[in-house]
Amino acid sequence: MEKEDNETHIAIFNGKSIRRKLVDNKWFFSIVDIIGVLTDSPRPRKYWSDLKVKLIEEGSELSDKIGQLKLKSGDGKEYETDCADTEGIFRVIQSIPSKKAEPFKRWLARVGYERVQEIENPELAQERMKLLYEQKGYSKDWIEKRLRGIAIRQELTDEWKTRGVKEEIEFAILTNEISQATFGKTVEEYKEFKKLKRENLRDHMDDLELIFTMLGEAATTRIAKTKDVQGLDENKIAARQGGEVAGNARKELEQKTGESVLSEDNFLDVPEKIKKKRKIQLSYAG
Repeated sequence: MEKEDNETHIAIFNGKSIRRKLVDNKWFFSIVDIIGVLTDSPRPRKYWSDLKVKLIEEGSELSDKIGQLKLKSGDGKEYETDCADTEGIFRVIQSIPSKKAEPFKRWLARVGYERVQEIENPELAQERMKLLYEQKGYSKDWIEKRLRGIAIRQELTDEWKTRGVKEEIEFAILTNEISQATFGKTVEEYKEFKKLKRENLRDHMDDLELIFTMLGEAATTRIAKTKDVQGLDENKIAARQGGEVAGNARKELEQKTGESVLSEDNFLDVPEKIKKKRKIQLSYAG
């Protein structure tokens, strides 16, 4: 498998997460995650291990459709995981007695088709993302900031790639430099502060946190371009400087308001839109 997207993406079926990765503009899904969704087995890895042995004994050609990709697990680390594309997953489903099989097949076909559409028209991906966030209970103002932040982040990572930063671990190092300078916390420290585990930190930031995150990353991109930095070490300096721009602005705002920009709030139990409404009501009551 070549031209692999380093990021582990999450697709949602009936409220359950299925990890997937993009390879050559084709989605490859975690078979274990799908087994868990279809069977509700408490040990989906064991279920898949036994099924794989059975399929091999029966002379199934499914093994030719399975490959291993590094997917991020619940502990934040990446592990080699059995994956298959849409065709391969259809073959797996045929071997599993499940009432969820048919609705899952329709979902899987739609997900694959949507990817083809998004390649042809990238604006569709953004519209689907908006809809997903709306369904999760985010306000339109928040969604606009989040999507803008995604675009700024993409511009930054594209810039890093042209400047000799290609490994995912190096992206993480540089992101931590920006986060530390902007908020005084690494990404992991910030997640602990918000009591998050495998959730995306930015999906649990409020408006101001998103704004300062964007400022730090946009400033880093501008500094990297104007100084024409190359390699990890020079990019670390640029990342720190970009984060300092946002960090100084944050500290100035905190000094003028007497309130910290950093919020322990997350949106695990209460959707962002409702939590924001409650805050506004409390501020009026006060």
